[in-house]
Amino acid sequence: MTSSGHGGTPPLADVAETWPVVASTDIHRDSWVMALRRDRITRPEGGEPFSRLVFEHPGAVVVLALDAEERVLCLRQYRHPVGMRFVELPAGLLDAHGEQPLEVARRELREEAQYAAAQWDHLVSAYTSPGASTELIHYYLARDLVPEGRGEFVLEHEEADLEVLWAPYEELVEAALAGDLTNGPLLMALFAYDALRRRRRL
Repeated sequence: MTSSGHGGTPPLADVAETWPVVASTDIHRDSWVMALRRDRITRPEGGEPFSRLVFEHPGAVVVLALDAEERVLCLRQYRHPVGMRFVELPAGLLDAHGEQPLEVARRELREEAQYAAAQWDHLVSAYTSPGASTELIHYYLARDLVPEGRGEFVLEHEEADLEVLWAPYEELVEAALAGDLTNGPLLMALFAYDALRRRRRL
């Protein structure tokens, strides 16, 4: 539970707020689920409009899957925009209408890593870069893993080259703290799990 505020101090909580949009222009929009637009906005009290680029994103999920030995199910995957092959976690977009984050988490664990989990816990949800993107990632902990096939799903493009590996949780944390692992969602999942576990919330 967050603070309720003291002596007129606002509570420690993000607050929904929308500033006036006086114009909006699509820079790129096609059949894919992501788009880029330019908004002209003003402060609530008025004033000269200013521009902000907005990367529209449907949201995503990331799965921290642990086995009975506290090993983490990881992927090695190439990411073209930054020219890196990352150690990552199973993840995917909320790109189907009406699909709930937990449903997507189950799907991505099965399709990318060929596992299912009997126990699921929500770790945290976080915006990745709210100054430019609407992307909200939901992080889940998956346990009691059992192998499960992909069904008719076929890995394509970068995913066709991914590698599945198991890494001890503590080794991943140490590698992250040493700067050897730099994938943001991986780090967020590792540290959220650590914080919740230390507070005995998992």
